[in-house]
Amino acid sequence: MLKRIAPGSAAVSNDLGLLSEFAGTWVGTGFNLIARPDKQNGHIFFLMLNGMIETLEFTPIGGAVPNRGSLQDDIFIHGLSYLQRVSDLDTHAALHIEPGFWLRIPKTTAPPQDETYARLSTIPHGDSLFAQSVRCADHPGGPTLLPVDSIPFTITGDPLPKLNQVPNPPLKAPLGYKGPYERPTLPKGVITSADPADVVRNPVILLQEAIANQTITRTVVIEVTTASPGGIVNIPFVVKNADTIQMDAIFWIETVALPDGTSFQQLQYVQRVMLDFDGIHWPHISVATLVKQ
Repeated sequence: MLKRIAPGSAAVSNDLGLLSEFAGTWVGTGFNLIARPDKQNGHIFFLMLNGMIETLEFTPIGGAVPNRGSLQDDIFIHGLSYLQRVSDLDTHAALHIEPGFWLRIPKTTAPPQDETYARLSTIPHGDSLFAQSVRCADHPGGPTLLPVDSIPFTITGDPLPKLNQVPNPPLKAPLGYKGPYERPTLPKGVITSADPADVVRNPVILLQEAIANQTITRTVVIEVTTASPGGIVNIPFVVKNADTIQMDAIFWIETVALPDGTSFQQLQYVQRVMLDFDGIHWPHISVATLVKQ
């Protein structure tokens, strides 16, 4: 069996670029909302809200991965494998498990493309995705945490709004259809000073509250989307019953300064997965704040 020999930490950092900031284990809490079909109970949808306990582990791949070229010279990809495990904050029941890879893909001529980062994920509901970076940055100071919108909206054939393009387009539905969004009860353990309806509409509020009293000296930002040339492949049941059509996510890796002069690393993210059923786009949104162990 072939085994890749792991290089030293300095070499790994150079090879991975901004992805090197992910390496390690992160633990923390978050919030998740998903409107899912509920035909079995006689309803069109059920809005499920969960507090989350999350562990996210990133392990550098032990060497370069060669991709052989026929229209250009070979390229060499570097990356990390990852495993995401999520449990309910109250009951500790398993909610989600996701293995995958983050890759640093060098500049290419066939096709003509600048260096990119990519996320490859597999979810046991029967979904596999490829998301490519659309924004990467490394800057001093804290993150800019813009709102997202969880309110469902009617499928018209128009392109989906960008992650931070709010509010969402209108929903053509009977009066009261959005009631679960407008009169929610937040899950046990989700602590906020904001109105629960505001948190459900814009879960980024929880990320903003988590850093409100922190001094953040550096932020690395990586934003990815499965919009073209990315994509999602689903099993036939998912396609027919709640088609998963696009994922957009932003990750902020933050250096937090403490009064005693020390610092620690913190990872925040917002992710929106769009589910389509009943002629409606349903945003499935997750946010979390994790600390490097």
